[in-house]
Amino acid sequence: MHEAMYYEKLDGKRVKCHLCPYNCAIADGGNGACGVRVNKEGTLFSEVYGKTTGISLDPIEKKPLYHYHPGEQILSLGTKGCNFHCTFCQNWHISQELDAPTQSITPEEVVEKAKALKSFGIAYTYNEPFIWYEFVLETAKLARARGLENVLVTNGYVNMDPLEGMLPYINAMNIDLKSFDEDFYIKICKGALKPVLDVIKTSARSCHVELTNLIIPTLNDSEESIGKMVDWIYTNLGPEVPLHLSRYFPCYAMSIPATSAETLKRAERIAKKKLKYVYLGNV
Repeated sequence: MHEAMYYEKLDGKRVKCHLCPYNCAIADGGNGACGVRVNKEGTLFSEVYGKTTGISLDPIEKKPLYHYHPGEQILSLGTKGCNFHCTFCQNWHISQELDAPTQSITPEEVVEKAKALKSFGIAYTYNEPFIWYEFVLETAKLARARGLENVLVTNGYVNMDPLEGMLPYINAMNIDLKSFDEDFYIKICKGALKPVLDVIKTSARSCHVELTNLIIPTLNDSEESIGKMVDWIYTNLGPEVPLHLSRYFPCYAMSIPATSAETLKRAERIAKKKLKYVYLGNV
């Protein structure tokens, strides 16, 4: 157990977490929406500090990042839990199943492993890295001091103060822009769109950013929805931000049939009218 950052103490041993836009008010003994931040007698703790569900050397393109250290490999690790609850989650066995097995690791061990494997850096990925905030921040600081780079693969659902506390140590991010429809975020992800857009704009001013949009039939695949997303990217970030349009497959609690190649190609045509770098994934 490691005391959490970004929370306040309330009356009656309650606490309020300010890590992400949920701003969870948590009673004594309860957990936040992410499932891994727990109130113990009026103090908020991270239950996953120093706990990983997996660590491996991955191609940087797997994140996906195509315009950042192309052709190189990066040490990647994650934990369990997520502050989104997407019904189509591809990593649900670690993001939604909080009894997923973990192994202990220290920031020093992560950095030493990256150096030993001659990785250029460390990617915090597989589940949502911002809910692992304290461990990621400490590891990223140590990695930076040792000449390593840091990458986040994130849903972008974090408050501004924690984001700005992390960004000085981050070199690149892939941020999921799951849809350009507020109802999609509310109903399918149990979150909100605007905070994600704010995080994307802020992050793009600080580090290399690429975006991923998983295209799901009938939910976010309309020409109108894709056009609005592309217009926003072009207007707020410019034409050179890479966009990854990824193919959905039935997973977790969603049984909608897989996205067709024709749908992906149509989305690609729309995106390429304004964006220079558009890639299709999972095909």
